[in-house]
Amino acid sequence: MSNQPVTTDGDPLAELGGRPVLLFDGVCNLCNRSVQEIIPRDPTGKIAFAPLQSEIGRALQERHGFDTDDLNTVILVEGNSVQTKSDAAIRVAELLGWPYAALVVARLVPRSVRNEIYDFVADNRYDWFGKKDQCMVPEEDVSDRFLE
Repeated sequence: MSNQPVTTDGDPLAELGGRPVLLFDGVCNLCNRSVQEIIPRDPTGKIAFAPLQSEIGRALQERHGFDTDDLNTVILVEGNSVQTKSDAAIRVAELLGWPYAALVVARLVPRSVRNEIYDFVADNRYDWFGKKDQCMVPEEDVSDRFLE
């Protein structure tokens, strides 16, 4: 994982310089695969990652009022802005730039409908895609993008 010092005292984002952090279920195969798909599409490393189950992940969830035992959503933290579920996924696509940013048209679908679909997949992701016994360990060449 990352060698950069990140503390949960004070502001856990202080060392990031405002870089967005995507919190994901670290044992979910679908979630891990999604992160692995984002990495090569973000060659400059704009987006940092942390498992929801990690120390920093839990600290960020607590900071923003989330239940740290609820692992059914992806959370994107950008400074004081927090987005979850389909809003987070659309924002990540936007951050990746063209052609992925074209997915912003999904915002035309009402959030309630988008999130109902998101929740259906989240509720079934372990059955459909499986899960790991522990959080993924990133490859050394991208480990600086992962926070502990």
